[in-house]
Amino acid sequence: DESVFNKIITVRSFPQLRATFDAYVKIAQRDIADSIKSEMSGDVRDGMLAVVQCVRNRQVFFADQLYKSMKGVGTNDDTLIRIVVSRSEVDLVEIKKAFQERQKKSLYKMIEGDTSGDYRRLLLAIVRPN
Repeated sequence: DESVFNKIITVRSFPQLRATFDAYVKIAQRDIADSIKSEMSGDVRDGMLAVVQCVRNRQVFFADQLYKSMKGVGTNDDTLIRIVVSRSEVDLVEIKKAFQERQKKSLYKMIEGDTSGDYRRLLLAIVRPN
């Protein structure tokens, strides 16, 4: 039931959610993300899965979002700017490590290859090479 998922995710802290997800696996014999995928759809499904991923590992979540913002043709500039700027004084160093581990390429190099001009210089000044 969607309302149960909503209530749990909106009321509990991250440590409580981690414990809830672990208990869910033991009780339901399946991961919470698999249940969300099978029980929900559309934006609600995507939002719930984003919360689950963020609760499990925030840095990996942001690393994946950064990769998605730059992969393929074009760049999702809004996402790229939002994450780089909002996480720059929080956990950007850890996000860069997660990005490197998952993509086998540095965030700095990917931004360098995907952007240009003053926009590139500004982002690279914030991200800085490893």
